Amino acid sequence: MSTYDFNDGNGPVAAHKHPNGGGWVADSATVSDSAYVGPDAKVYGDAKVYGDAVVYGDAVVSGNAVVSGNAWVFGYAKVYDNAKVFGEAEVFGDAWVYGNAVVSGNARVYKGEITE
Repeated sequence: MSTYDFNDGNGPVAAHKHPNGGGWVADSATVSDSAYVGPDAKVYGDAKVYGDAVVYGDAVVSGNAVVSGNAWVFGYAKVYDNAKVFGEAEVFGDAWVYGNAVVSGNARVYKGEITE
């Protein structure tokens, strides 16, 4: 069993490298085989990444967040808490999407925060 420390205060947890991209995914998270998690990206907590979603760069998806469809999360972006990003949406740069925020359709979020 592999472990990885996501630096979230929980110490090393059971985790694996995603077969499509090589990024770290906690065993508690769910990432579909069709999704891409780049080598420096991280998905942990109870987060879910579905469909053809892409998470790369130093991006983080955590908590109970869901990224799905053809959505992209990249750069230093963070999607966490109960946030949802789906459709063709993009969250990038230094953007943070959290709380109960929803980013969908063709929306693009960068260099800011969106929360409930």
